Amino acid sequence: MSVEVSKLPSGLTVITDTMPHLETAALGVWAGVGGRDEKPDEHGISHLLEHMAFKGTERRSSREIVEEIEAVGGDLNAATSTETTAYYARVMKADVPLALDVLSDIVSHPTFVTEELEREKSVIEQEIGASQDTPDDVVFEYLSELCYPDQSIGRSLLGTTTTLKTFNRDSLRNYLATHYRGPNMVVAAAGAVDHARVVAEASERFAGFDAAPAPQPAPAIFGNGGARVVHRELEQAHLTMALEGLPQADPALFSLQVFTNILGGGMSSRLFQEVREKRGLCYSIYTFHAPHADTGFFGLYTGTDPADAPEMMEVIADVINDAVETLTDAEIARAKAQMKAGLLMALESCSSRAEQLARHILAYGRPLGVDELVARIEAVTRESTRDAARTLLARSRPAVVALGSGRGLEAAAAHAESLCRPKVSYH
Repeated sequence: MSVEVSKLPSGLTVITDTMPHLETAALGVWAGVGGRDEKPDEHGISHLLEHMAFKGTERRSSREIVEEIEAVGGDLNAATSTETTAYYARVMKADVPLALDVLSDIVSHPTFVTEELEREKSVIEQEIGASQDTPDDVVFEYLSELCYPDQSIGRSLLGTTTTLKTFNRDSLRNYLATHYRGPNMVVAAAGAVDHARVVAEASERFAGFDAAPAPQPAPAIFGNGGARVVHRELEQAHLTMALEGLPQADPALFSLQVFTNILGGGMSSRLFQEVREKRGLCYSIYTFHAPHADTGFFGLYTGTDPADAPEMMEVIADVINDAVETLTDAEIARAKAQMKAGLLMALESCSSRAEQLARHILAYGRPLGVDELVARIEAVTRESTRDAARTLLARSRPAVVALGSGRGLEAAAAHAESLCRPKVSYH
């Protein structure tokens, strides 16, 4: 097996997948901290910290950080999510030590220069403004707030202009020291890498991290659902709906994912075929499921003409209710094939593979082998998918957000309530 795992004295995990046929490598540092770890007065600090990591260290200026990587033809980036923050690079195999040095430097020794901090806060304020001008971003912000009211997991990752103003060097240093701890961090690499060498480099460069675990965020509590209509002068009505899904380690996760794919996972999905192809009610419609450590988020999005919004949501509710009881073996097989293809295609990209390995360590504490993942997909049956779908509809009241103009939005939101009243009785 090409995957190797080592645990450093600090508790940090190093995991690699050597791909001898490649000349490049993808590697990064994943920290198990994100938006849901923030206290109310820290809203947006995870994202700001990610930005500031590139703005200078004790050994490098912000320009030197990017120039050193780009001088060898590599690239450097980062991302913040609800539960993780990642800093990653893609380089030629000879430059893996350089990439590890830069990555460790930006998370271990950032300087948080005041001038750079104020400049980056201004950049994020512009990012907040841009997101508010993007309706399909705004509607999901409202939906998250409705699903997880008064909780960090339901708030935007960007923060607000008010909270941003309160952050200073001490805020960032304290947050870094509190949440970036060895047991909550993973160094993952895939491609043209040597495990022993990565471990040796990581042991030296990440030795300074605290070995005590970081504090755990408060448990997520899915709200009572309901509807929210936000009137804004837009050409389209943007409709979203959510139900409480499953956490990452739930045994029924793969069955629910199959159901999600059958509903709105592609052009052959039931919603796409019925709503767009047959009725012409929209251009885009899809469903997804986002699992977290202790909760899950089943979501649906579509955009339509405001006048068609009530019919749209009524059809959506009917399709979902009908799908629960009329799933076919052919649909199950097609969804499973899509999932297996996505899994195997990710193995051909060292960047996707490194990210997958890091997420496995953070979610499960170990890497899941390809054979194990394929077996879990293969184990999904029509009955297990139906059970997962029934449980999904019974677990929570739907949360619905409609954004746009016109009188049809309230009626559209109300139609989602029919998801709680399946037309077919269970036997």
